[in-house]
Amino acid sequence: MSAPAPPQGTGRPAVPPSVPEASPARHPATEPSRPDDRAAASEANPSAPDAPAPALPGRPPPSGPTAAPAYGDWTPAAPSDGEPADASPASRLGPLPPPLPSRVHVGTRPPTYDAEPTALPAADPDDLDALVPDTVLDGARYGACTLRAVSVRGDSARYRGEPRRDALLTARFGSGERALVLVALATGTRTAPGAHLAAAEVCRWIAAAVGRSHERLAADIRAARRTDLKAGLHRLTDRGLGKLRAAATEQGLDPDDYAASMRCLLLSGDPECRTRVFFGVGPGGLFRLREREWQDIEPEVAEVKGEPVLGFGSAPHETPDGDRLTMDLGIPTPPSPYEPAPGPPREPFRFRTSVARPGDVLLMCGTGFAEPLRGEPGLRAHLADRWSGPEPPGLTAYLADTQVRVKGYADDRTAVAVWEA
Repeated sequence: MSAPAPPQGTGRPAVPPSVPEASPARHPATEPSRPDDRAAASEANPSAPDAPAPALPGRPPPSGPTAAPAYGDWTPAAPSDGEPADASPASRLGPLPPPLPSRVHVGTRPPTYDAEPTALPAADPDDLDALVPDTVLDGARYGACTLRAVSVRGDSARYRGEPRRDALLTARFGSGERALVLVALATGTRTAPGAHLAAAEVCRWIAAAVGRSHERLAADIRAARRTDLKAGLHRLTDRGLGKLRAAATEQGLDPDDYAASMRCLLLSGDPECRTRVFFGVGPGGLFRLREREWQDIEPEVAEVKGEPVLGFGSAPHETPDGDRLTMDLGIPTPPSPYEPAPGPPREPFRFRTSVARPGDVLLMCGTGFAEPLRGEPGLRAHLADRWSGPEPPGLTAYLADTQVRVKGYADDRTAVAVWEA
């Protein structure tokens, strides 16, 4: 749906004037490894044991602030007489310098909308609980991973004064090594007036169901019981979405309007457990940054199985008894009194378990962030440079990174990233 163009002159420059242009030289350590090396180093992924995760299209040469060498502008000094040579700058100069500031936008032109919020959503004095803040930012550190999560209202919604349709929920159940961390994000239907309410509601229902079963789920994750996890989480997801449809009926709303896509991430508090569990329903993105290369590990939807039927696939021209099948004349068939009416088609359940390696970054996001990440190589290159350092970014730096803008993408952005120690 197209949006009206805002007043001219609201775009921001590509790079702040205070940021100097970096040298295009690359450090040898930043070059991607050969395919043979990556294949030999890949782990056995329980969800896709026979095929490595596909890498996203090649990255363009870095430019601007993303072209910083591995150690900034540091240059090894020649050792003096009697002083041993030291190839490690960290041992001589202390901590490495912080990365250069995040960019304002990537691409050839800045987006049309202003980079900051313009209009607030309309408020109902009798229903102030329905208000949604423009930005939600959260983070934590458990086990071997560091969590960063953010949900930001899109440029289009900021300009139009519409609420953020994405919902984000982070919760910890249990404590110590038996703790289980859940991160849930949901996106409401684009044109529905209560889309943000449906998204928040399904997140709360899923969190409540996971919390009541967190001890069993945490044990299954530590033991890598993939089959049990997939079956149990599928049931929880179906119940949550079923409650959402029931709530729509109670409110006299169309269940297709009061609906939401949902994706969740489960993390164990056990430092020895490297299994990360993803599940959900609906579109979005699941990516992994490994050795400065992005991999798209979104689980594929299962293919349709079964024998071909009339009107689908290659149907037979006659029955096994030799009777010819007539064409479909478009005459509706009355429903059978002995069979219930078919319900609306369900979104397929998505599930994946992955075994993390030290240095990996796992990214789960909604469509508002997955689409520009898949469609703009400059954004992938910039985030790879920013997120491949020895330490994960702080909350404010992570917020700035996820708000790097791309022309043509103005939806809400919700992104959950996990850095492996």
